Amino acid sequence: MTYYIETYGCEMNIAESASIEQLLISRKWTSAKSAQVADMIIINTCAVRKSAEDRIEGRLGWIHGLKAVREKKIGAKTKLLDEAVEYVKDGPKKLTVVVVGCMVEKGLEAFKKAHPYVDYVVGTFAKQHFGEIIEAVEKGEKAFTPDDTEAYKFAPVSAEPGHFSTFLPIMHGCNNFCTYCIVPYVRGREISRPVEEILQELDCLARFKVLEVTLIGQNVNSYSYNGVNFARLLQKIADHLKETKSPIQWVRFMSSHPKDLTDDVIDVIAKEDVLCRHIHLAVQHGSNPVLKKMNRNYTREHYIDLVNRIKAKIPDVSLTTDIMVGFPTETEEDLELTLDLMRQVQYESAMMYYYNPREGTPAASWEQIPEEIRKERLQKIIDLQLKITHEQMIKRIGKVVKVLVEGISRDNKEEVLGQIEQHEKIAFKAPSSLIGHFVQVKITDLSGNTYRGELVS
Repeated sequence: MTYYIETYGCEMNIAESASIEQLLISRKWTSAKSAQVADMIIINTCAVRKSAEDRIEGRLGWIHGLKAVREKKIGAKTKLLDEAVEYVKDGPKKLTVVVVGCMVEKGLEAFKKAHPYVDYVVGTFAKQHFGEIIEAVEKGEKAFTPDDTEAYKFAPVSAEPGHFSTFLPIMHGCNNFCTYCIVPYVRGREISRPVEEILQELDCLARFKVLEVTLIGQNVNSYSYNGVNFARLLQKIADHLKETKSPIQWVRFMSSHPKDLTDDVIDVIAKEDVLCRHIHLAVQHGSNPVLKKMNRNYTREHYIDLVNRIKAKIPDVSLTTDIMVGFPTETEEDLELTLDLMRQVQYESAMMYYYNPREGTPAASWEQIPEEIRKERLQKIIDLQLKITHEQMIKRIGKVVKVLVEGISRDNKEEVLGQIEQHEKIAFKAPSSLIGHFVQVKITDLSGNTYRGELVS
């Protein structure tokens, strides 16, 4: 039998989709070449931004039509369904539709009513029952409702098949309750994964020939399990990879909350070469009144001091961030404070967006800034960050850097594409036999946001 998975949203969703795929592969399912001809379509949803929900709703409408065609209830209405019509020319073919994740967790019963053609609606906490869903589909049994009341459980492995880089969940949920954020309501309270489970998955990933791992969670640096905090976990991981002579040479993490990034975390990154000199440190805003209204629990002064301590101990660090503009009560003066903070910190790159209300969060009920003003302010943020990104990246031209070769360049088949420790892309001439290896490359130029280089060894 065949499956087709579409994933929307964060790194945690990517990891959870990968764990579902590993389960399907273990049961001898294979990946379909398209949704039109799959036996099962799995949509892993996101509720963090309305734009994601809108895209998912549009896709679900298309899948509704696909299911009707596959089951011979209607003819094809668009060219996109022609492949499905050809697929069922000899008779109806059952299609199982599964929708999982945060968008459905936000309102399970309402979602089921609005989408009766979906066979399984699986909330955040019911994903652990996916094996039972697969078994029911294999046996052709009637759909059942997975229990969504149990505690969250981590999957044993979340590797994306065939990838050299993958995500490894170490904690789940969030206790921060930022006033704009839906995550605590759909992901629940923080749960940290046992240390032994994390080390066991690292060993499993090594057997899968993974070379780079990103530790993930809604707030990774609040990790705490049986007296092990995040800094001690990083040290245990570094020690374990050395002791086992693991092929994994890079470990990075995201996302970090500034209030929880402590000096002992900075110290262990500075000390251990396996920990990448790249930190994603989401600031969200540069104005203290706005940060307070967001319930971020730090000030711009605290944040800038933290950045200075990081740069003092890790001089070659690359800092990236998230920035939100147009939050309720934001003034032009608040916006200028954010621009000023960006100039001070000099981020390598940033995820930039304007505020969209999320139903169920405190900020959704506050007076909103007109959308056209939010868009104008966002453009100012983007324009400045593009300038800073270029200035930061050209500083590395002439340096020799370690590169993980990931694949053939799409623009030139004689070149390979890789990434450097600071999470930037680089293209250079090299044989395809180097894919899946670390090499030394001299950075010679910058094209857009991609470095050009020459192979050194």
